[in-house]
Amino acid sequence: MYAFIQRSALWIFLLVVAIVTVFPVAMALLGSFKTNAEIVGGASLLPQHWIGSNYADAWKQAHFSTFSWNSLFVSTATTIGTLIVTAAAAYAVDRFEFAGKKLYVGLQAATMFIAIGAVVLRPQFQLMVKLHLHTSLWGVILILISAHASIFFILLSFMNGIPKELDQAALMDGCNPFTTFWRIILPLLGPGLGVGALFTFRAAWNEYLLPFVFTMNSPKLQTLTVGLAGLRYGATAAAQTNLIMAGACLSILPLLLVYVLANRSFMQMTAGSLKG
Repeated sequence: MYAFIQRSALWIFLLVVAIVTVFPVAMALLGSFKTNAEIVGGASLLPQHWIGSNYADAWKQAHFSTFSWNSLFVSTATTIGTLIVTAAAAYAVDRFEFAGKKLYVGLQAATMFIAIGAVVLRPQFQLMVKLHLHTSLWGVILILISAHASIFFILLSFMNGIPKELDQAALMDGCNPFTTFWRIILPLLGPGLGVGALFTFRAAWNEYLLPFVFTMNSPKLQTLTVGLAGLRYGATAAAQTNLIMAGACLSILPLLLVYVLANRSFMQMTAGSLKG
């Protein structure tokens, strides 16, 4: 009887969590097919008339095509750069001894638990001004790549599982450390790279503060998160709520695609952690 009560309480808790999580998404999806008058009035949950043209209007009139392209560029470049930097750093830390190794790992760990956020925003912007990157999205990409500590430790754990005898065999076959990393180690890091790509792409896609600061004087460079917020708080926000919901639903699609592509790697890591 006690076990039944425990199990029932668990199912009720999980059901409540699922409803709280899914309900806002369902509201946005249903609202994307409504007229703006229906959304403001809030008469019914389901649309009285399903208006699929909201998606076409959001894509064309609200410049979502430009916002989406900018977000895709920032997220893809950040993901590729982060994976290259973190994989090389994890290889160096795991395979070689060098001065300051423990300090480097300690600093990486510290950046994961000390949230400095907006404190360093102005120095970061000034640095990009010195590099003449403050008027492009490359400044945002470089800063996002530098925030790679969590991915570094994920890849470091995967690197620990690759036998070092492979390095020795590669060196005996004439490979140097670079070719060993590129041809032998990197392909074996596939599952870890998949998980890192999923987390990095999601974080870059949802980033708001950095793109907002760097594109204040360049509206054409705004990413999707900045563009959506601009519509919400702009002078015509009341007339564009349905387009905002349609655009928000469109913005989820790339994340779903990346999750589907990286899902196998994510499940492998989850299964490995459960076995451990």
